[in-house]
Formats: sequence, C-alpha cells, structure tokens
Amino acid sequence: MIPADRPTQRPATARLLYVDEHGAIRHAPRSQLVDLLRPGDLVIANDAATLPASLQGMHVRTGRSIEVRLAGKPSLAHRDVQRFIAVAFGPGDYRTRTEDRPLPPVFEAGDELELGSLIARVERVLGHPRLLALRFEAAVDELWRGLAEHGRPIQYAHLSEPLSLWDVWTSIAGAPVAYEPPSAGFVLDWQMLADFEARGIEFATLTHAAGISSTGDPELDRKLPFDEPYRIPVATEEAIAAALCEGRRIVAIGTTVVRALEHSAATFGSVAAGESVANLRIDAETQLRVVDVILSGTHEPGTSHYALLQAFADKAALLRADDALESAGYRSHEFGDSVLIERDSRRYSRPAGPTRATKSGGEDFPERQGLVGRRAPRILRRFAPAPAHVVQESHRLSPARRLLCLRD
Repeated sequence: MIPADRPTQRPATARLLYVDEHGAIRHAPRSQLVDLLRPGDLVIANDAATLPASLQGMHVRTGRSIEVRLAGKPSLAHRDVQRFIAVAFGPGDYRTRTEDRPLPPVFEAGDELELGSLIARVERVLGHPRLLALRFEAAVDELWRGLAEHGRPIQYAHLSEPLSLWDVWTSIAGAPVAYEPPSAGFVLDWQMLADFEARGIEFATLTHAAGISSTGDPELDRKLPFDEPYRIPVATEEAIAAALCEGRRIVAIGTTVVRALEHSAATFGSVAAGESVANLRIDAETQLRVVDVILSGTHEPGTSHYALLQAFADKAALLRADDALESAGYRSHEFGDSVLIERDSRRYSRPAGPTRATKSGGEDFPERQGLVGRRAPRILRRFAPAPAHVVQESHRLSPARRLLCLRD
C-alpha cells in the first residue's frame, strides 16, 4: 500500500474496500459508505478529540533532550487528570522514523522532566525502560494551558508536513482524551450524518481514549494496544439494547469502538452506560458479542489493529483483502483509505431459536461468555454485579439497565 502523506481527512479520491459476510470483496468510493449500510443499522463512532500529546523537553537529572509521547492514563476520572502513561524517545522529532530514534536516558522513579512550561515527575518505570508512569505537577487549568501551548499532535515520518490540531480532530470531536486520532471517524461529516438519518440509519457515540499506534520498539509494540479508558453514554446503551432486541446490525466506526463495546459486554454481560478501561486484546480467537460490522483504516499484518480485524473475517478473506488493497494501490495510515468488514456469517451464525426470558444472577453470568450470532434476543431482567475495578456512575445508568438483551 501507499502511505498517505498529506493530512486530508476526506479527499475526493478516498476509496473503500468492502468485505461482506461471505468474504466477497468489492471496491467503492468511500463517499458511498451509506449505500453499503442498511436501514435500521446503528452506527457508533468515537467522539474523542485528540490531545497535543507530543512534548519536547529535557530530562533534568542528565540534562539530555527527550520527546515524551503521552499514550494513556489510568481512567477518565477527575482524580487522574494529571496522571499519564507515556513513551519516551531520545532527541529528535517525527521526521525520523520511530524505529530509528535514539534512546532516551535511563529513567528512575522520582526523575523530573521539564516539558515546556510543565514539570512532570516519573512515578515509576512500567516494565520497559521507555514506558513511564508520569504525574504532572500543575493545577488542572495550568496543565491544559501547558499542553495547548507546548504540545503537538503525535505524528510519524510518512507525513511530510507538521500536523495541526484541526488536522486530527474528527467532525464530531468532543472531550480531548485521545492520544492519536480515532481516524476511522475522518469519514464522517455532517452531510453523511444527514444521509444516515434520511436512510433510517441510527447514529450514536461513545468516548474512548484512543492510544498510540507505534513506539518504534518491537518489544514495546507487542504490548499494544495499551489499556484504554472509555465512557459509554446512557443514550448509546439504550440504542444498542434496542438494536439487539430488534435484530438490527451494530456498525463500529473504528477499532476503538469495537474495543469499548466488546469490553463492556464481556464485563457486564451487555453494553452498559458508565466508565471503564478496555484491557482485552481482540483477535482471531475473540468471539464478538456486540459488533456486526467495522469501518476501519487499512492496516498491515502484524499490527494490533490488523489482529482485531481477524475477529470479523477469517485469514483467507483478509489475505484476499490484502492482495486487493496492494494491487489497487490503496493508501495506508490515518489519512488513507478504508475497509468495511462484516462479521463472517459462517463463524457467527446459528440456527434460530425461541426468545427466552430468564433472571440473571450468579449462576447465569458464566452462561453469557461467548454468546454470538444473530438469533432472537435473549432477555435478562437485571445485570450481574460488575467487578469492583469497574467504575459505574449511578447518575449515568439508565432505566434500560433493568432489561438486558443478549444474542444466544
């Protein structure tokens, strides 16, 4: 594939490779996405805005120049505003490929990092010499001001010009919690959302702190994706519950949406409003519970994004798609072309059965693991208790939490 080297979100020439539920492939202009969806589909996108998460500065103890790329945080809660997970580089910037960047100095707990007007302190080194837990020593408003003044969007050497924040914010960007853009959402503009409505296609959002796509270190890259906090609104929970109960498809715009929805379903038994942290790896062994279709960028084999696509289509179908992308000269990376992949009908279909109603409880919860397919919905009248580490905010929980629809 050809790297997309200019930050144009919706070029007129953007293309879409469509892989249907039987593995058949077709090409289309990306502007025709709406024609490949169905009336009644529920499209869900990530509304996270992207932070200026690349910070140049100095490691105070050694006086050496460094770049710090913010890459995650423990949660979206207010108590964690100043805390980040970060990947450190030696001197240089995006013009040098990440894998060719010099190493940073050796970090120790307590080290001070001078990043523009901001001071960050290393709380600990996280199992790799370049992966750090940081705390900024600034009030919240000072932190935001410092990031805005000194930070830049994370970018890579395939882009020939420096990025601005507006290059990496989608049309629906809201809370600034992403570290790289949820770039599948670049396809969306207000005209497309109006077309969804005209075709009877529903639209909803969630907020997921999209992480970084590369560290330049093979060992560290194997840890990707890092744990990513997310927030699901009540309205989105209710829309998903209705779609599942009515047998309508759920279409995810991007891998981050898949991670959030599938983690929530695995944790609670179904998608639940509130906040949590996606820590599941989704790959060929994953049985999807919620999402039927994914719109994503074009990804290379061996990346965590590509591994996630293997939950939708088998190896043979993805190899055919790879060949089609290469032979047709599709563009890769965040400003590149897109793929639309439906769940493999052979893997996820089961014979239809009657709708059942049953109470949930301790003995019911294990039954829910691995529920897949498009059958009549199973009705559960209340949720199993959430694990203690999952944050649920009572004011965010809807009346629909008393009724749970799952696919048998």
